[in-house]
Amino acid sequence: PDYKKIESAIKDKSSEYYYPTLTQKFNASDSTMTLEQKRHIYYGFVFQDKYSPYQFSDHSKKLNEVINKENLTNDDFKKIVELSDLVLAENPFDLRALSYKSYSLNKLEKKIELEKNIIKVNIIMEALISSGDGVSKETAFYVINTSNEYDLLNMLGFEFGGEQSLIEHYDYLKLAENEYKIAGFYFDVSPSLESLSKKMK
Repeated sequence: PDYKKIESAIKDKSSEYYYPTLTQKFNASDSTMTLEQKRHIYYGFVFQDKYSPYQFSDHSKKLNEVINKENLTNDDFKKIVELSDLVLAENPFDLRALSYKSYSLNKLEKKIELEKNIIKVNIIMEALISSGDGVSKETAFYVINTSNEYDLLNMLGFEFGGEQSLIEHYDYLKLAENEYKIAGFYFDVSPSLESLSKKMK
């Protein structure tokens, strides 16, 4: 993604990538969004006031507490949906919250809501996967939040190998043994690092 071009396009009211327009489409789970629109909604989030990649919300803590309960009831699933929505109000691209919400909507048999939620997951996943293949620095996956790295691994069917290192502006995650013999994935985390350096000034 060319962040400068994206920033320019999402601020242009006459552009199909104008951010408020894309936000409406995303919130409505519009499955007709083009790949470029998906890329602009995801990568364009770094230019929004809400963007805070290293902030861990209280709602996320509460959500994890409910998810980790031994036996989940219908009331718990309703609570998970409620807490997921609060997390997503702060960061609409939190794949973990979207996954927990999908799981709970499925358990509550809310099929229409589940389908809409899955469309949002797919919009984010397609934007991420379109950015590279992760096997080298040159073809790194581009993420706007480090938590997306681990979620992407899981959704692609890989397991984290337990070692993470920062190389220049890339996060490198070692993978557990896998049939593709891939040692690890590179993730370009430039927006997260820039956000952190601004906060420290």
